[in-house]
Amino acid sequence: MSVAVVRFPGSLDHDSAARAVVAAGGTATFAWQDDAELPPGTDAVLIPGGFSYGDHLRPGAIASRAPIMDAVRRHAGAGGRVLGICNGFQVLCEAGLLPGALRPNATLSFVCRQVQLDVADGSTILTRGMGATMSVPIKNHDGAWYGDPAAARVVFRYRGENPLGSTDAVAGVANARGNVVGLMPHPEEAVDPLLGSTDGLPLFRALASRA
Repeated sequence: MSVAVVRFPGSLDHDSAARAVVAAGGTATFAWQDDAELPPGTDAVLIPGGFSYGDHLRPGAIASRAPIMDAVRRHAGAGGRVLGICNGFQVLCEAGLLPGALRPNATLSFVCRQVQLDVADGSTILTRGMGATMSVPIKNHDGAWYGDPAAARVVFRYRGENPLGSTDAVAGVANARGNVVGLMPHPEEAVDPLLGSTDGLPLFRALASRA
């Protein structure tokens, strides 16, 4: 499976995201924000973390209007798999591909540490086969999801705490169809035992799978 890793000015975690795809058995190809189409043969899309356009206006707001996002919308509309991580989650919400919005953390500070997640919905295309919990890092300033949990398909929640002040401790959501998923924690930093956790690997295996 070929996964297009979309880059914007200010993307930081594209290399880690690409390595996670390869570790999961997929092939990673970079796409640039000015591209009108995804790379030929793209099977899935990954929007990594960072600070696209320096978080001007709102995190993800400018990136959501980049030319490549029209191609991402077409891909998602056709049932293709799309995963957004951290800033990628913000971009997907700003683009209207996922419900809700990301606000500054309740502490009004950058939060960087390991957290525990509950997998609230293991039935989506991307969360099938995952365990009940995950240990992954977070690193963000504007990561508090705000929205109506009753109107969203919540796939991840913070376990035992709510470190960012998200509504209902939400850490990640999916679209109604379940082929687009976004989360604030960084599963690409939890795919190797040297990093202390491999709990993120099943997510990338699902992204890079034809099943």
